[in-house]
Amino acid sequence: MDNKLIKELEYKSLQIRINLITLCNKEVIHIGGDLSICDIMTALWQYKMTYNINDPFDESRDRFVLSKGHASAVTSFNQAAIGCFSTQSVLKEYAKDGGRFSMHSCNLVNPYVEISTGSLGHGFPVACGIAAGLRLKGNKKSRVYTIMGDGEQSEGSIWEAALNAVKYKLGNLIAFVDNNCLEADGTIDEITSLGDIGKKYTSFGWNVVEIDGNNMSEIIDCLDNIPDSNSEIPTIIIAHTIKGKGVSFMENQRRWHAGKISDDQLDEAATELNENFLKRWSNV
Repeated sequence: MDNKLIKELEYKSLQIRINLITLCNKEVIHIGGDLSICDIMTALWQYKMTYNINDPFDESRDRFVLSKGHASAVTSFNQAAIGCFSTQSVLKEYAKDGGRFSMHSCNLVNPYVEISTGSLGHGFPVACGIAAGLRLKGNKKSRVYTIMGDGEQSEGSIWEAALNAVKYKLGNLIAFVDNNCLEADGTIDEITSLGDIGKKYTSFGWNVVEIDGNNMSEIIDCLDNIPDSNSEIPTIIIAHTIKGKGVSFMENQRRWHAGKISDDQLDEAATELNENFLKRWSNV
C-alpha cells in the first residue's frame, strides 16, 4: 500500500473531522454517525468516485445515495472538499432557513444530493432502482454507491431491495453498512439483534466484503478491488466502525448520536485529533 496516498487521505479525513466538530460547536448535528463514516466518505468522494462538480447531472457520473440520511454533514463537507461549494458555506448555512444544507440530505435545495433521504430503509431501495435504471440505459461504466446504517438492517424494505438487486444482476451497485453497533436508543443487540449481517447478504447472493471501516488502508484496498461495474453480482461492504471515531469522549457513546459541543469540548477534540494524526505519521 502506498503510504503517501494513505497519509494524504488520512489528512483529508482529519480535515473533515475538524470541520465536523467545528460545525457541532455551532449546531446540533448527528456527530456520532458522521464521525464513524468519515474515513469511508473521504475515500469515496476524494479518491474513488467519478464525479463532475461542474455538472451534477452528468450521465457519466457515479451516483451516491446516503441511505442513513442523518449523516448529511459529513457528505456536505466532502462535497465541499472536491469543489462543489465552499466549506464556509456549509458552516454558515447548515440547518439555517433557506440554506442548502439540512440535518438530512435534501436535493430540493442542493443539486449535489442525488435523492433526499432521512426516513431509514428508503435510500438503499432507491439506490437499487438507480442502478437498475443505469442498466436499462445501457450505462455500463457508472456505479451507484450507498451507505446504510446497521440499524437500518431491521427494515423490511432493505431485504426486499437486497433480493431484487441480485435478481436484476446489479453488479454496478456497491453498498456499505456502517456497522458501529450503536443506535440512537441503544446497542444493535438491544434494539433488534441482527446476528451476522454478512452471512445474511451472502445467503441472498451478494458479494460480501468485511473491513475495518476506520482503517484507510483497508478501505482503499477494498475500493481498488471491487468487481467491474459491468459485473452481475452486487457488492456489500460491512464496515466495522466506531461511533464518534476520533474523539475519545464521543466514541461508543449513545449520548453522541446527535448533539452540540461546548467551546472547551471543541478545543479538546481538535487537539486530540491533530495530536493523534501527528503521532501516527511522525516515524513513517
